[in-house]
Amino acid sequence: MLKSWKLKEIVLLAILSVVFAVVYLAFVHVGNLWAGLIGPIAYEWIFGIWFIVSIIAAYIIRRPGAAFLSEVLAATIEMMIGNAIGPRIILVGIIQGLGAEAAFAVTGYKRYDLWVLMLAGFGAAATSFAYTYVMGGLVALSPTYVATMFALRATSGMLIAGLGGKILSDLLLRTGALEGYSLARKGRVHG
Repeated sequence: MLKSWKLKEIVLLAILSVVFAVVYLAFVHVGNLWAGLIGPIAYEWIFGIWFIVSIIAAYIIRRPGAAFLSEVLAATIEMMIGNAIGPRIILVGIIQGLGAEAAFAVTGYKRYDLWVLMLAGFGAAATSFAYTYVMGGLVALSPTYVATMFALRATSGMLIAGLGGKILSDLLLRTGALEGYSLARKGRVHG
């Protein structure tokens, strides 16, 4: 998967994964505080933060596997720095990464406009929610509550990860730090 990648792309993917592993772990605590106030649905409002590295990596690097690999690497690092669920977080990263990667795959890795980035955020939300539904016992909750949880997670994935990932990447592009990467060479994608 990394055969045709440039070394600087691999390094950037690794840097993004480390940075967002720290962000992801910090947001576990934010979610815990918020959930203490309004219950488990609180996580759904902010869930998009846990998908954002996949969108940023794919948008900047524009290579097959960037979304998946960045999410899995971030999850692995998050486990190593102290996520309480241990190695299971890597499985979560795989599931989320596959959901995000699917959006880029269906476009043949040729489209990186806003709607595709938001679709990637939705894909990560959908696959992660399916996992949560099965492993988290959501079947025991009322269908209306579960549907609300999914709607919030999907919206969060599209807005925080999709739109937010684009905004953060575009801001980083303006600094000149992304010269030589696909995002800078292709210019801004309409959307």
